[in-house]
Amino acid sequence: MAQLCHSECTNLYHRSTIRNNMKHRHLTLTFSFLIILLLNSCKQPKQYFEVAGMLHTPYTIKFEYTESLEDEIQAELQRYYHCLNPFDSTSIISQVNRNKKIEVDDLFVEVFNKAMEVSEQTNGIYDITCAPLINLWGFGFSKSDSITPAIIDSVRSFVGYRKVRLEGKKVVKDDPRLLLNCSSLGDGCSCEVIARLFDSKGIENYLIDIGGETTAKGVNPKGECWRIGITKPSDDPMGTNRELQEIVRLCGRHGLATSGDYRNFYIKDGKKYAHTIDPRTGYPAAQPILSATVIAPDCMTADAYATAFMAMGREEARKIQQEHPELEYLFIYADENGDYRTDYSDGFRQYLVSTE
Repeated sequence: MAQLCHSECTNLYHRSTIRNNMKHRHLTLTFSFLIILLLNSCKQPKQYFEVAGMLHTPYTIKFEYTESLEDEIQAELQRYYHCLNPFDSTSIISQVNRNKKIEVDDLFVEVFNKAMEVSEQTNGIYDITCAPLINLWGFGFSKSDSITPAIIDSVRSFVGYRKVRLEGKKVVKDDPRLLLNCSSLGDGCSCEVIARLFDSKGIENYLIDIGGETTAKGVNPKGECWRIGITKPSDDPMGTNRELQEIVRLCGRHGLATSGDYRNFYIKDGKKYAHTIDPRTGYPAAQPILSATVIAPDCMTADAYATAFMAMGREEARKIQQEHPELEYLFIYADENGDYRTDYSDGFRQYLVSTE
């Protein structure tokens, strides 16, 4: 009888211990669950932010994230400016142009190498050493009082992308008069600088528009592909024209850039002079193209090729695109009656909203 009582007590003790352990485990799980809920409730929900402002050109940046990132965006834009702003005497490119013995930064190296790559692919029609010619015609960071064929030939003698190179992080020129101007891919570069900031934070949806050049990824707040308007290329030096020629839809990750002669130009003695310079002649390009839009994997590449296509014309551009199927183009030009016409690569059709 005593042995039975002892056995029953032992069983009761074990059952009580099991129940207590189960209660403790249940309380622990409940507490852990509450902690997880509390932590999740403290996280900021994702929302779409818009950061806009004015540098040398207007910019609008839209993205989906948990915070505005305005300070970090401004810091990246200033990093770009310190590197490539030719109007800032302290910038890297300004010091290079003054033949200061400095080491350039990684961003400068990347931009320089991209420019040299596009120059090679376009047989020198794209050329960032055109700065003295751009200045000569009044579209750069300095101006000339007179332009004559002799002066143009003199300047052309020290212009050419094969007359400058990088040795490590030092720029080496064959002629100290050679100047660099990266504005033809600068806005595209600044778009990519911000895009990389976003990519590093895992941001999936954004639209970066700097001076009309665009890097887009993902979807807009409506969950749809981003839509970008291509302005009708009417002479518009004040940049007030908002009439659209086409609308482009971008899904995935793309760069889009447009180059045109309808804003940056002047009239002298009844003749129009525009900012796209052909380094082969030293004169403003006399192509019938009014604007060239290029879609590429990144905006810096798109920006450079859009400039090159404006200078070379439709036929040469078509040949370049066939060699580089990652590029797609849309040209707007005027026919013999002055009406606007479009010409685009086969692959560009998929991006046009108007073709749906």
